[in-house]
Amino acid sequence: MSTLSPRQFPGTRMRRMRRDDFSRRLMQESTLTPSDLILPVFVLEGENQREAIPSMPGVERLSIDLLIEQAREAHALGIPALALFPVVGSEQKSEFAEEAYNASGLVQRSVRALKDALPALGIITDVALDPYTSHGQDGILDEHGYVQNDRTVETLLKQALSHAEAGADVLAPSDMMDGRIGAIRQVLEQELLHNVRIMAYSAKYASKYYGPFRDAVGSAANLGKADKRTYQMDPANSDEALHEVAMDISEGADMVMVKPGMPYLDVVQRVKSELKVPTFAYQVSGEYAMHRAAFDNGWLEAEPVILESLMCFKRAGADGILTYFALEAAHLLQANR
Repeated sequence: MSTLSPRQFPGTRMRRMRRDDFSRRLMQESTLTPSDLILPVFVLEGENQREAIPSMPGVERLSIDLLIEQAREAHALGIPALALFPVVGSEQKSEFAEEAYNASGLVQRSVRALKDALPALGIITDVALDPYTSHGQDGILDEHGYVQNDRTVETLLKQALSHAEAGADVLAPSDMMDGRIGAIRQVLEQELLHNVRIMAYSAKYASKYYGPFRDAVGSAANLGKADKRTYQMDPANSDEALHEVAMDISEGADMVMVKPGMPYLDVVQRVKSELKVPTFAYQVSGEYAMHRAAFDNGWLEAEPVILESLMCFKRAGADGILTYFALEAAHLLQANR
């Protein structure tokens, strides 16, 4: 009888299970489907309006009527939800972001239109003030230019409630103010909006990968050379992310977010493995732009790299991924079934 250990060569040949497609499929540890994808979209005023975003080739700002067409495509492909971001005109921006909670505002009208057209499609709204502030920060400033946490939360409550009342399925506070999850959950309960979910951007880093997004929503010029390091997280920290996530869950978040995505997959893995909560990640605009530039220049092959990049999120433990590649990826996944 052989005394060879089953985990030593040649008793175990790791390539054996890689030999054929069927055995590779049988041992695959992670899977990716359209149900794992969330499509971020940018909505602007008007009808039959579309605007290209130069720093995000292939992504457009769309008026509500055209957004509904794109939403129909996403829904037909099996994508479960859209994440909605507004493009707000300069005339609607102000120091105190009053337009953020206008019941007839762009986001509120978009939510109602999308839910009327596609009731089963999940609609996620961004709860943050930076698209609406004249200075491009995510909150209300004091006389020294510092974002006031508690004063900002008061405005976020109004914004969140206006989104929920319009029909949003998921509120996604992305501002990194302390205590805003608990405050939003409390007001939702008070207004008997028990089933409105909260996806907290719990681990949102002060990253330079957001540049194209700020171009897309029109906040880059307002922000100028300022940054958001006093409220977004230091890219050097991961223990801090665990504390942020734990606090948001304790305050009533149903899901948590890590942002950016691929450069922070270690954080995704820690959140999922240590806290075991529904964990999402955002393949942000800078990640998209880098990939797209490589594809357009012939440096990388688009289709397999898109799917590989998204599979990395699943391997790390993400339950879902916000990605501008959602439509392309869903088409590829359907074709490969």
